[in-house]
Amino acid sequence: MTVERYLRGIAGFFVLLSILLAHYHSPYWLFFTAFVGLNLLQSAFSNWCPMMTILRKLGVGNQTCAER
Repeated sequence: MTVERYLRGIAGFFVLLSILLAHYHSPYWLFFTAFVGLNLLQSAFSNWCPMMTILRKLGVGNQTCAER
C-alpha cells in the first residue's frame, strides 16, 4: 500500500473513533474530528501531512506492489 492509502485509512479510523468517543464519553472528542478534517483539508492544498512524514519514517513507500 502507498502512503496516501495508509493516510486515508488512518484518517477514516480516527474520525470514526472520535465520533464513537464523542457519543459514549464526551462531546469534546469532536474537536479531534475537526483537527483530522482540517489536516486533510490543508494536505489537499500543500500535499503534506504530519502523518505522511511519520509513515515514511516507518518505511511505508510510495510504490504499489505492481510497480516494484
